[in-house]
Amino acid sequence: MENSEFLFEKLDVYQKSLNLSIKVCKEIVKIPYKYARIRDQLIGAIISIPLNIAEGSGRTSSKEKANFYKIARGSGFECIPLLKILWKLDLVTEEIVSKWRILISEICRMLSGLIRYQKGR
Repeated sequence: MENSEFLFEKLDVYQKSLNLSIKVCKEIVKIPYKYARIRDQLIGAIISIPLNIAEGSGRTSSKEKANFYKIARGSGFECIPLLKILWKLDLVTEEIVSKWRILISEICRMLSGLIRYQKGR
């Protein structure tokens, strides 16, 4: 299965977002059912990042690629208030939120670079 790579799999931003998605999903699966809406919203947003990077890389025009990278970046932004809500509800620690915010910020900066690159083409 891992023998042939798709081009997006070589992107650092894809790898970082995929790894973060896996970490977040593993951690927040423990959140009680009564908070399922918040948990599921965060899962949707965090996995949307690598999914949109992958989908964007498969597009032929720079404009289309940039649009999917913008959607991925928007999903990263969406994660921030969700993390804060989970922290304020004492469902995740401040330390975890801080680590994930740093990683999300880095991913969003990388996506901004990809967007600028595509707009310049």
